Amino acid sequence: MAAGQYRSAYEQSLQDPEGFWLEAARAVHWTKPPGSALDDGDAPLFRWFPDGELNTCFNALDRHVEAGRGEQAALEYDSAMLGVRKTYTYSRLLDEVARFAGVLRSQGVGKGDRVVIYMPMIPEAVIAMLATARLGAVHSVVFGGFAPAELAARIEDATPAVVVAASGGIEPSRRVEYLPAVAEALGLSDHEVTSVIVKSRDGFAAAAADYGGQWLDWDEQMAGAEPAAPVPVAATDPLYILYTSGTTGSPKGVVRDNGGYAVALTWSMKNIYDVGPGEVMWTASDVGWVVGHSYIVYAPLLAGATTVLYEGKPVGTPDAGAFWRVIQDHRVKALFTAPTALRAIRKTDPEAAELAKYDISSLRTLFSAGERLDVDTYEWAGRILGVPVVDNWWQTETGWPICANPRGLEPLPPKAGSPTFPVPGYDLQILDGLGEPVPAGTEGNIVLKLPLPPGTLQTLWNNDARYISSYLSAFDGYYATGDSGYRDEDGYIFVMGRTDDIINVAGHRLSTGAIEQVLAQHPAVAECAVIGLADALKGQRAAGFVVLKAGAQVQENELVKELVALVRRRIGPVADFKQATVVEALPKTRSGKILRKTMRQIADGEEYVVPSTIEDASVVDELVPVLRQAGQRG
Repeated sequence: MAAGQYRSAYEQSLQDPEGFWLEAARAVHWTKPPGSALDDGDAPLFRWFPDGELNTCFNALDRHVEAGRGEQAALEYDSAMLGVRKTYTYSRLLDEVARFAGVLRSQGVGKGDRVVIYMPMIPEAVIAMLATARLGAVHSVVFGGFAPAELAARIEDATPAVVVAASGGIEPSRRVEYLPAVAEALGLSDHEVTSVIVKSRDGFAAAAADYGGQWLDWDEQMAGAEPAAPVPVAATDPLYILYTSGTTGSPKGVVRDNGGYAVALTWSMKNIYDVGPGEVMWTASDVGWVVGHSYIVYAPLLAGATTVLYEGKPVGTPDAGAFWRVIQDHRVKALFTAPTALRAIRKTDPEAAELAKYDISSLRTLFSAGERLDVDTYEWAGRILGVPVVDNWWQTETGWPICANPRGLEPLPPKAGSPTFPVPGYDLQILDGLGEPVPAGTEGNIVLKLPLPPGTLQTLWNNDARYISSYLSAFDGYYATGDSGYRDEDGYIFVMGRTDDIINVAGHRLSTGAIEQVLAQHPAVAECAVIGLADALKGQRAAGFVVLKAGAQVQENELVKELVALVRRRIGPVADFKQATVVEALPKTRSGKILRKTMRQIADGEEYVVPSTIEDASVVDELVPVLRQAGQRG
């Protein structure tokens, strides 16, 4: 374990959480400051700052304007799809948020009511989120373009007073109409909303007027809106509901509170991301995901920084230099993106030739989360950018990093493949299946000792019992992350993948993540996935699926031989790795997670359901015969 400021902060956070988090809470504006940090009277459910009151929107906007920084840029909108850029100062953003809060209030939205937001990456999505928070209401953002049945399930679960939507979203090769999906979802749901407020965008067929009296036009409503003041709420009151990706059956809505979230995110901006007032952070994600909630919207604004809202892709809008152009144009200090985006850029432009066109001297750190950052991509990004590459590991449920290199607190020596150490507040342990600690270097279940720190999920929406059974029942006194990994002899954490990605080959437990790390080292491989397939003799066998870099000149049969030899050399004969297939693309969610479970089910001939969060369903369709053939081999 590291020495110095990090170690001191980490030990204090575990030994004196009351003192640690009350001190951190001083960075937040409270209408009623908390006298205590933790309420554990209803364990295993915990509440942070139980006697505090605040308004999260006030903390994100008003207090910066009152401090005299109203003309500083708060939000930079950059649409590569439309070639449009807009700057929202803190004063302008506050004005628009306060007026839209007035619109919501006119529709009966008040403290504790829910608002479902179904929008693409446009400023109005951020405005709607903050306006909901301003009223003490609860937003639930659903990724624009979700299927009507999935949107209906979320409306049914959250029972919103109002739905806020845009007329559509823009993809590189098409436009996606949103309003027919909203109308269908409302028809499928038994819950009736007061109104649907629609932000019209040019080039879409449908508008609010096409659907009747309860459908209202955003701009018309804003024209005469009376600004709404911020409504103080209890720190423990919910700020938002966010439904986890890949949900099957009834939706699983993660509940985030106001006070703990504001404190944790404010602490993280200074201590993890090293971004302060007036500095620019660009999180290349989507507001529909937890990374977008936390590090596009709330954290940068809580810190008084400037956040970039990017509507575009890492490649194809227009080319593999898109990210470098944004860094140059907005003088980005910290870029936060998913490994998938980096691999997409590398696949298209392996030598980063596009980078030479841009001045990215403002960039100080590249942060990555969402999927495991493989060693090859980590080293490539560090080499071409010349800045530290910092892997984060966290989840929708936690809301902010579990493990990270604390760049603002004390930059620590990085290790390829590791998100470094647990963040202060997280008592991370690695246990075997019986709940016993495992030695250093031994893979096991990654768990977090209760209570979880501020900013993490309080429960699941209207379902404490499901929260306890889903997360707290596997290991008594711990939150089960569902991930496996190990702690090395220096204390660094290595996250290898989901616990259901552990395969058993002839009695040997192997991590598919470890095999993927080896495959990714081959110079022709852009990205890969390894799954465990049913095997009559050995129980399971590992099968690899690889996507090649652009311009890679290699015969598939020769590549397979090289990959097999590489795994044998790095992991050993015990892996019994003999099967690899070149594919055009891997199926992923919109947040960049590869659908390994779905791939395994298809290959094994099992029934499968393609998650609603998939980026491109056609990729699965094209892979079905390849996966079925792979499953029949051996």
